[in-house]
Amino acid sequence: MAQDFEQAPPDFRAALTSLASAHTRADVTLAEAPAPSRIAPYAVAITGELDSDELHATGRFVLLHDPAGHDAWDGTYRIVAMVKAEVEPEIGADDMWAEVAWSWLQESLEGVPHHASGGTVTKVTNRSFGDLAERDDEVHVEVRVSWTPEDTDMEPHLRAWTDLLASCAGVPDLPEGVTMLPGRHA
Repeated sequence: MAQDFEQAPPDFRAALTSLASAHTRADVTLAEAPAPSRIAPYAVAITGELDSDELHATGRFVLLHDPAGHDAWDGTYRIVAMVKAEVEPEIGADDMWAEVAWSWLQESLEGVPHHASGGTVTKVTNRSFGDLAERDDEVHVEVRVSWTPEDTDMEPHLRAWTDLLASCAGVPDLPEGVTMLPGRHA
């Protein structure tokens, strides 16, 4: 982590260590990013990108820590995450897609100690007209979520977020060591 957290509480440093050593999806590239500075005394942010063939998704994972706690968080930690992806045009007509995306988050967090989860799923369809009418519809989705971790082991939380990022991009969950063949997937 680029920021100097030597004066941070030991439990936050433990959380940072678990993030730095996390084993996540090999198809998601992670990088540290500037963290918000006004929400909590301690924060770290990570960006993620999945870019393979025609599949693309990006996102941001933020870990916030306030030793005094927050009533709204129901704890001293809060994870705030976002995923953006371009998806198949058929999803533009699917009214159940938001529920499906939310279920992917719930599945990703299954077995991960957390509570107080909430969020939104947004779908935007761009349809072209006139001289541009021949273009296919473009559909973008955005999932914004937050939850409260119940301990300082953040690896499973980061892994859950990268799984959500891949699911939104249309990449199936594959067993470790299995590589997806090139081509369009959904």
